[in-house]
Amino acid sequence: MGPIRDKPKKVATNGATSNGRFDTRDEVDISAHSGASVGGVEVSADELATHWENVSAIMRAEIGEAPYQSWLRPMSMRGIDGGVLTIAVPTRFMRDWAAAHYQDRLTELWGVENDSVKSIMMVVRSAPPFGDTTDIRQKREAADIVQRRRERGNDLSAPLDGRFTFEQFVVGKPNEFAYAAARRVAEADSVPFNPLFLYGGVGLGKTHLMHAIAWHISQSQPERNVIYLSAEKFMYRFIQALREQNTVDFKSQFRSVDVLMIDDVQFIAGKDSTQEEFFHTFNALVDQGRQIVISADKSPSYLEGMEERLVSRLNCGLVADIHATTYELRLGILQSKAHKLGVEVSVKVLEFLAHKITANVRELEGALNRVVAHAQLVGRDISLETTQDVLRDLLRANDRRVTIEEIQKQVASHFNVRISDMHSARRARSVARPRQVAMYLAKQLTSRSLPEIGRKFGGRDHTTVMHAVRKVEELREHDTGFNEDVELLRRMLEG
Repeated sequence: MGPIRDKPKKVATNGATSNGRFDTRDEVDISAHSGASVGGVEVSADELATHWENVSAIMRAEIGEAPYQSWLRPMSMRGIDGGVLTIAVPTRFMRDWAAAHYQDRLTELWGVENDSVKSIMMVVRSAPPFGDTTDIRQKREAADIVQRRRERGNDLSAPLDGRFTFEQFVVGKPNEFAYAAARRVAEADSVPFNPLFLYGGVGLGKTHLMHAIAWHISQSQPERNVIYLSAEKFMYRFIQALREQNTVDFKSQFRSVDVLMIDDVQFIAGKDSTQEEFFHTFNALVDQGRQIVISADKSPSYLEGMEERLVSRLNCGLVADIHATTYELRLGILQSKAHKLGVEVSVKVLEFLAHKITANVRELEGALNRVVAHAQLVGRDISLETTQDVLRDLLRANDRRVTIEEIQKQVASHFNVRISDMHSARRARSVARPRQVAMYLAKQLTSRSLPEIGRKFGGRDHTTVMHAVRKVEELREHDTGFNEDVELLRRMLEG
């Protein structure tokens, strides 16, 4: 958190609850003051800033980098009045999440820093007006980055999307590791791991994180030469250099960058000449201590048509998976998107979309855009009925249900066991583990209840299914190879 500057303070229209829990009201403007009054004694802004930095440092160490960046870093302190500390956050969703997960610990730590603080009140920052100076500043920074690239002659890099920054990335359990790794690369003065390899299904946030890294480095270290482009564009430029007999310039351009970012590297699988050039470019940059960031739809070990020596190098850095979104993460993304659009969408509509559209984030955000646009164009409120009508085609496509029989067949084939083993009473690990995976996927990919799933697996009890789900979740967290197997099966079943 940066130091607190003298500016108008904002507090809620009434105080925090008596038990010290966060208040959940929106803030309103009050008169400006430079410090805070605690028990009649004026506390300077510098003192408050010091307290806040101390509390933040402890929380950062306790909860980890990714949760800290997502939930605590955006907080800003508004002041202390009558023993009530007021903290502002950007969105209602962030306020509610922080209230549920961090309120008690924050209240305790603030009490240690300043024993006059008896409770915490969390409020939502007032939405900035259209044309707010923050938006203008971001646009100017983006324009400055583009201009610097032109002056440097860096026309190799693809354009960066101004929406794809770390601040706009919604973090949850499925993507927190990849997010933390991306921030580490973006903020580090030296290369922390090389390469950073991000992988995951379509629309889960790989490209967003790639752009976020490029934006952050370009803004914080403008002297560094960052090139971001797709693997297809890399191949196209290489072929163009071959055709024009200008490979020397091609090598010089790509091997003199500070950060090379290649998106969708699976595209060059089976392209021998391009792989050869990429292999040598990769080695040259690593030898010079330059950062490489790569993304793909699968982990390096599962990239078919990729040379073994290249796969080995892709595996030698940090490989970070972005898992499929959970319901909670999808709901958070929708709430954040609605806030950015400046529209009020009922909780029922957001929950409906989060339940129904599970394939990827692009579809999810696109669905919300359609609903909002329809409501604005025809002048109607956003209701559940209207949402179902507007998204009829999309919902029909997402209603395709994977059957338990399909799951059993796919899992049996993958682990090389018989389909009959899915129903048998055998408890050997070679059979029990695939059966547990099939139960887990049935719970994740179908709408069947636990007893229904149990009956499909030889008449087993619902508690057996619950145990299988917990066991697979535990193994996925601690066994990378097993996690990749399960993720691959899920993607194959979802088509």
